[in-house]
Amino acid sequence: MATLIEKRQEIEEYINLRLGGQMVDVELDKEHYDLAINRSLTRYRQRAENSQEESYAFLSLNKEQQEYTLPSEVQEVRQVFRRGIGSVTGTTASQFEPFASGYLNTYMLVAGRVGGLLNYELFTQYQELAMKMFGGFINFTFDRSTKKLTIVRKIPSDGEDVLLWCYNFKPDVTILNDHMIFPWIQDYSLSLAKHMLGEAREKFATIAGPQGGTSLNGASLKGEAAQEMQTLELELQNNVTGTQPMWWVTG
Repeated sequence: MATLIEKRQEIEEYINLRLGGQMVDVELDKEHYDLAINRSLTRYRQRAENSQEESYAFLSLNKEQQEYTLPSEVQEVRQVFRRGIGSVTGTTASQFEPFASGYLNTYMLVAGRVGGLLNYELFTQYQELAMKMFGGFINFTFDRSTKKLTIVRKIPSDGEDVLLWCYNFKPDVTILNDHMIFPWIQDYSLSLAKHMLGEAREKFATIAGPQGGTSLNGASLKGEAAQEMQTLELELQNNVTGTQPMWWVTG
């Protein structure tokens, strides 16, 4: 997998060559290339479902601390899991580990001997009811702006680890190494660079010189950029980058 720096340099070279670099002088600095790439990534994350991923993370709870600040990549916390049935007096809890107790399924699935599927179903219902009664489920709120996770419970002691079921943004390097997303980021960055270049050239329609001077193509660059960005936005709606169809409506 290519590094993030290598992929960004590849996009910069792509933009420079598409704008006529090495044949004419392209009046863009390093900051302009960075801005175009960053804006493309931001736009993709805003519009494409494929920019996020489902993940799990562990969080160590501290005594009587209810607020925790999560990394900026986290966009949503769906659920908080505890290790056992739960306890309101400490970190100890009644445990049921399905992997360690997997051998139970062997005789539970054998009809006519010990137990059966009914026993297993009753046990799982008992476990769920015990979690509701003794604190196995943790209520919480998550602020997407501040990334603050608020545990709606008084934590009695230190050291308990909980599992967070999260949705977070994919890292930049993951997006740029995706063979279906990378061409879109390249072309959208090129369109943004064209627009910035057109803004600069449009300030001076002509450059004074012999035989009437030279005309600049600022207006045409801006027009091309606007048309290309509109086409690329349509590609996102048509799931060209491998994303899932949008389940929300924008507009």
